[in-house]
Parts: sequence; C-alpha cells; structure tokens
Amino acid sequence: MISGTLRALRFGRSWVAGRTLVVEREVEFHRREVPIPASLFLPAGRGRNLPGWVVLHGITRPGRRHRSLLRFARALASTPAAVLVPEVPEWTELRLDPELSLPTIKTAVLALDARPETAPGRVGLIGFSFGAPQGVIASTARELQGHLSGVVGFGGYCDLERTLHFQFTGEHEWEGRSYHAEPDPYGRWVVGANFLAEVPELSDAGDVAEALRRLASEAGDLQIDARAPVLDPLKARLRHSVAADRRRLFDLFAPETGRRPDPHGVKEIIEVLGPAVRRTAPLMDPLPHLAPLTVPVRLIHGRQDVLIPWSESARLRAALPRDADVGLRLTGLFAHSTGNRPPSVLLQTRESLQFLGALREVLELV
Repeated sequence: MISGTLRALRFGRSWVAGRTLVVEREVEFHRREVPIPASLFLPAGRGRNLPGWVVLHGITRPGRRHRSLLRFARALASTPAAVLVPEVPEWTELRLDPELSLPTIKTAVLALDARPETAPGRVGLIGFSFGAPQGVIASTARELQGHLSGVVGFGGYCDLERTLHFQFTGEHEWEGRSYHAEPDPYGRWVVGANFLAEVPELSDAGDVAEALRRLASEAGDLQIDARAPVLDPLKARLRHSVAADRRRLFDLFAPETGRRPDPHGVKEIIEVLGPAVRRTAPLMDPLPHLAPLTVPVRLIHGRQDVLIPWSESARLRAALPRDADVGLRLTGLFAHSTGNRPPSVLLQTRESLQFLGALREVLELV
C-alpha cells in the first residue's frame, strides 16, 4: 500500500500542474427509479484494487462540472484512487432537499464499492460546503457499514442560525472571541430561495424567493464571486420584478454591492427563517443527526472562508461524540471564494506543508 505521505505529494503535484494522467468516464447508477449520472476518474494504467472516493459537489449550478471540483477529482485520482463524482440533481437546481439527496449519497457509496476497480470496503466520502454535514449524516446509515471507511468535510456548517448570521453580517465567534469578514452573499440567496416562502408570515414572498434563485443561478452559471459588482444590474432588475411592498425584503438578501443589509431587519429574518428551515427540511440542521459515528471523520476549513466561517467546522467538531475519531484542520489555502491566498511566499510555503499534512491524514482513511 502506498503511504499517505506519498499519495499526498502526488495529489499536490497534480494540483499544482493542473494536469495528470487520468482516465475519465461517464457512468450511471440509480437512486430508486431515478438515473443519476456521475463522472468516474481512474489513474491511467491502474484499474484494480484501488481505494475509492465519492466526492460531493456543493450547491452549485455547474455541479460535477465545476472547474475547481474537476481539478480536485483529477488530482485525487492521481494518488492513485477511483473517484466517483455523482450529479446531485437537487443541488444543481439550487434545491436544499436533504431528505431526497441523502439516498443519492448512500447509493453512490455502494455503487463505487461494488465497482471492479475498487478494493471492497475501501471507500471514503468527501463533501464540500453543504455536502460536508450531509456526508457526515450519511456516514451514520446502517446500510453503509462495511462499505464506508471514512468521511471528509471541507468547509461545512454546524449551526443554522449562526451560519445565517455570518452570511448576512460577516460576524462569527468561537470560544468567546469575535471575528469578522466581508461575507459572500451566495449562501443566503440560496437559503432564501428555498425557504423564505415557508415562513408563515412571509408565505406570499414567493416572488422574492424566485428572484433570489435567479440571482444565485446567474452567479453560479458564470462561476463568479457573488460579491462582484457585475451582478448589480441584475439585482436592480430582479428587485423591480417583486411586489413593491416586498422590495425591502429583497434588499435584506441582495443589497447593491457596498451596501450592508439593515441590522434590525437581519435580526428579524434570522429569527423566523431558521425555524422555517428546520421545520421544512429537518436534515438541514445536522446537530440531531450526527450520532452514532462508526467511521473516522476529518474536517478541513479555510481560515478566510467568507461563505461559511471556519468556526462552524470547529463547532461541528465539538458537537460530534467525544469518543469518535474526528480531526480538524484549519488552513489558509482552502475557501469557497477566490482571493484568499496567504500574503507572502513564506506563509504560502508553511500553509502548503500544513495542507499536505491534512491531506495525508485524509488519504490514509482509505
């Protein structure tokens, strides 16, 4: 078996080069009666007894075709491994429906474990962003025992209201210390699109929800930072597409670039939106569904993440059972949005070495 350190170095070499000798195939499995397309990545010349990874994309329109995800999957296959990236149809449609998505995740793990290229029982699960806590929840499923070796969460969340508070204000805290960043609004657009009209007193706000869905879809299709001023003309058009008495509500979620949402309005919307999310889609709140853990969990989060703050992975680590095999690594090299590289070559080198150490721990799971 190739050591974790060597596999991590192979990943790093492939990631930096942006290319590797990998065979890519289109495959399909079925979630009940629904066909689910997937991309399978295999190292060239290696087709048997490989460790396997199921990699979950986040809530993004490009889905498994996202440029960064493709680069990650190819680098992971070079380690060497069989990498399966399923299309989660709800997530590419920006629908937050974990009760429907969890069967996709579990079926993908079983499908990869059954493939002839994969060593039986040596399959890991990697979830990005929203997929991180969903991956941890899926790992507790009884039908995956003996098939799943470990789960990895990149940039996940733990607490609904705290995450929403950050996405509106950029404020978060951990162990009594307060932190602030300029938040990426994409997450609150997606949550609003899915659950705003589920708030009883906002049941007529479907036009605002649809406007937020169109805004998030445009940012996702263009694969651009949701904070970019180029989206302001679209915001203005969408704002005028909603009823006049609900435009202030739209402004809470999608103000013009450089303007902050009204703090009083933000406090009120979080107070009603969190319970609506929990009532409509209980699995959106991971806390009640994190036990029992039967496989190791590794959490990685970027310190400068502006979509979901690093304190959420720290909180997820603290919420998992004390006797569980759980590790947390914070890094300066991974974040949802662009423009978060360390400011000096020395810091980049140090962060790269630390990230390779985190990758070694991850790759040793399978």
